[in-house]
Amino acid sequence: MGDSRRRNLKTISPSRALEILQTPLEQIQSLLQLSDGMRTERFSDRISFCSIINAKSGNCTEDCAFCAQSSKSSTSHNSYPMMDAYRILSARKMAGEIGSGHFSVVTSGSSPTEKELDDICDIISREQNGKPFWCASLGILSLQQLRLLKDAGLRRYHHNLETDRTYFPEICTTHTWQDRVDTVRNAMLAGLEVCSGGIIGLGESLSQRVSMAFQLRDLEVDSIALNFLIPLEGTRIDSRQKRLLPADMLKTLIMFGMVCPDSELRLCAGRKMLDGYEKEIFRAGVTGIMIGDLLTVSGSNIQDDLKLLETAGRDPFL
Repeated sequence: MGDSRRRNLKTISPSRALEILQTPLEQIQSLLQLSDGMRTERFSDRISFCSIINAKSGNCTEDCAFCAQSSKSSTSHNSYPMMDAYRILSARKMAGEIGSGHFSVVTSGSSPTEKELDDICDIISREQNGKPFWCASLGILSLQQLRLLKDAGLRRYHHNLETDRTYFPEICTTHTWQDRVDTVRNAMLAGLEVCSGGIIGLGESLSQRVSMAFQLRDLEVDSIALNFLIPLEGTRIDSRQKRLLPADMLKTLIMFGMVCPDSELRLCAGRKMLDGYEKEIFRAGVTGIMIGDLLTVSGSNIQDDLKLLETAGRDPFL
């Protein structure tokens, strides 16, 4: 998606965004009607799917407070080196068979080694055509590294901001929020589509949540990936973290959709915590969902996802 599509719709102000997060429960239906109208001006009723493969797990030197793979985490999880080409290509084929539009190769650590990056480029170059499009989430990369991926056939790069700039030091100290922004901008300079977002429910204030939405708007990313925190024992933000209420989760989706009306809004982890509100995510502005397993926890079943779309009156974008 090029820059020509940017700023086609009016956005809302920071004060209005905060009001949305503070909206009383009884007014949610009015908000949903408004957000659904904004979404239909830019996107169809079809919902896109994406999926990932955790191609390299564990042994991470970063100290991200929410992550089971963090150097500070005592959470039990599988650790293994970079998968071989056969497993990654087989997973991509399976993802295509269940309707994924994008398939992302995800690796742990701040960034891949030179050999790992060469191997990933080689794997991508073997099957450049057709869906699902290649996506990757490999950490902090330079412009040169991202150009190598682009030349190999990568379509989209995923790199989350995770949270608001002012709250980021509470979440991670081994790299900076600016490091993440620089990677997002480098990916754009390399000619890649960019998917970026973060995790809601890390302990950030409502104002910081709004600020994160506007930071993503200002970066003009193609796709926003939102996750709701699934607290894991052994991480610095564990099960003692107060869980978000389903209504607050829905209002957060509405707010991001209204602040960033030109970007895809993709809901990833934490969908099941919405309970009875799950079918309303599409009226809230969600244009895509992640299907299949997540990084270190089980994800959704494709049949359940198709049933969700049917219940919500939506069709998959195939």
